[in-house]
Order: sequence, then C-alpha cells, then structure tokens
Amino acid sequence: MKKLSEHGIAIIKNFEGLRLKAYRDIASVWTIGYGSTSYHDGKAVKSGDELADETVADALFHNTLKWYVDAVNDHVKVPLNQNQFDALVSFTYNLGTGALQKSTLLRKLNASDYVAAADQFLLWNKITDPYSGKKVICNTLTVRRKQERELFLKPIPK
Repeated sequence: MKKLSEHGIAIIKNFEGLRLKAYRDIASVWTIGYGSTSYHDGKAVKSGDELADETVADALFHNTLKWYVDAVNDHVKVPLNQNQFDALVSFTYNLGTGALQKSTLLRKLNASDYVAAADQFLLWNKITDPYSGKKVICNTLTVRRKQERELFLKPIPK
C-alpha cells in the first residue's frame, strides 16, 4: 500500500485552499477545510458550518484523504512511482472515487499505457454549470489537471 508523500499533501492543500467557514465550491457543493464535503461521521457539510481552527481542518483533511488514498491503492493494478501516486490521489480527491473507477484514465493506466493515461488528466477540466446545467470548461481545473499530468509524467530522480 502506497502512502501520499508530504509533497502530495502540499499539492492537494494548495489546490484546495483552507477555508474554516463552509462555502460552495466551483461545482456548488458545500465544502469546508481543505475541500472536505463531509465530516468524520459522514454528515455532509452545510451552510453555516465552521471549523474551530487549522488544526481541526487538518484532522478533517487527513480523515478525508484516507478514502482517496485507499481508492487509488485499491483500483490501480500497475506499479506507480511516488509522483504518479501523488498525482492520482490529487485527481481522485478532487473528483471522487466514482470518477476514478469509471475513468478511461484508470482503464488505460491498468492496461500499462501510462502516457495515454496521463493525457486523460486534461479531459477532466469541466464542471456542470449550476444555472444552465451544461458542462463548461473551468480554468482552475484546467490548471490543476495540467499540473497533475506534469507530476504524473515527472520521473523520480535516482
């Protein structure tokens, strides 16, 4: 079982940002802390929720993170270096375990086509506009997916 590196943790925290008061994310989902949509007990984040401080947010983040680390470990059937693992956990943390499981990215990766899998990151840059219901490109996600792809393709120094 692989673990997320400190670099991987920093990447996710940087992308997600820290917010102690509940807010609607770019997909209009109630979120708190470092991008958590639910608490330790499984209850969903809702309007008006607030975390006491960064220590509480960090504990929630690490609890939330476990689901995504486990999903990557469970569903990827080929060897990964640390950069590939970190990029996939960031991707899964942002999109959810269901998106990973159903993705062409995972299918190509498990077929050992690492380059084609890396290219799939770039396709996951859309959100459903809450007003029109249409899929639209999100610049924030475009940047995130490019960085995840670059990390995925970055070799580990020997």
